[in-house]
Amino acid sequence: MPVHYLDNAATTPVRPAALETMVPLLATHYGNPSGAHRMARDANRVLDDAREAMAAALGAAPGEIVFTAGGTEADNLAVTGVVNHVRASTGRPAVPICSAVEHHAVLDPVVHHGGDVVAVTGAGAVDLDELAAALERRAGPGGDGVALVSVMLANNETGVIQPLDRIVELVRTSAPEALVHTDAVQALCWIDVAEAAAEADLLSVSAHKFGGPKGVGALVVRDRPGLASIVLDPLLKGGGQERERRGGTQNVAGIAAMAVAATETVAERPTAVPRVAALRDRLADGIRSRVDGVVETGVPAGTDDRSAKTANLCHLCFEGIESEALLFLLEKDDIMASAASSCASGAMEPSHVLAAMGFDRDLAFGSLRLSLGYDTTDADVDAAIGSVPAAVERLRARGS
Repeated sequence: MPVHYLDNAATTPVRPAALETMVPLLATHYGNPSGAHRMARDANRVLDDAREAMAAALGAAPGEIVFTAGGTEADNLAVTGVVNHVRASTGRPAVPICSAVEHHAVLDPVVHHGGDVVAVTGAGAVDLDELAAALERRAGPGGDGVALVSVMLANNETGVIQPLDRIVELVRTSAPEALVHTDAVQALCWIDVAEAAAEADLLSVSAHKFGGPKGVGALVVRDRPGLASIVLDPLLKGGGQERERRGGTQNVAGIAAMAVAATETVAERPTAVPRVAALRDRLADGIRSRVDGVVETGVPAGTDDRSAKTANLCHLCFEGIESEALLFLLEKDDIMASAASSCASGAMEPSHVLAAMGFDRDLAFGSLRLSLGYDTTDADVDAAIGSVPAAVERLRARGS
């Protein structure tokens, strides 16, 4: 039986061109790019080419690209690197601020540094009034100061796109010394990141979310004309690689594969987005028309307006069932999906994203994330439309 993979928000299959780039480099370009001999220089040229390609894909300059071991490290480097530097250089306990629906790679370091977590609306967008209040409280007279504001470009569970341009404008007005970071890990396939995040100071991506290998990512650290260069306190101290912003020997083959995947993704995006959006709409409408008691997140009640979401995400909450049982039944039908829930202290807890959006706890327990990708087919959608309603009906019938 064919597997119907609908968990692309978790990870994507490696693009053939990325794999074809990566494997030979593992065998032929194994020199350390920080060395001085010919093989080292060859490896370093591969890094230089990849840096230029990533810069083009992200709307940055090559020197603004910092290669990391993935999106989590890139997010942590942005938050902790900025906060530690600002505190050390100013002597002020400046804090970070983020939204309540951030990935834990941002949310956890913000909380760790004593920062503020800003509420979102029921639609999943940052509450701009709440953000303004937090900025006024922290950046105003008597406040600790704001080191960084981090808001993701697109949510990894619901696909809701944040109004980043308005957030940047608010930060520049209310806390002009603060930097703006955006986690664009889920965005590159579906949004013109170079345009949408052009005003952000820092930007994170992860290769395995757009057809590259796992364990590779990048952080854009912008050099803005007329402003002092952004300085990060590196998390990994050692060899001084990446302009002393991230120590450690670079993963040459993985970085090259990431650059190929990013280049292909950007080139295909104009055709991929409408194609995948049509599949996602058919999937969501097909399930909603066959199941009662279902809520689609990021969609205004009583409508099918998905314009505020990325093209690939169908995120549903079903009354009267539990996600774990639903996923078990779907896997038996060879449909791979996720619940977007987490396990805390040994007890299943609903997603913090849904909690922040105000979802009822019992409804949030019945969440299902079906995420499409560049290679999703009509057959994958047909299989899910056939299986999900039947599985929900079965679980409700037995009271699970």
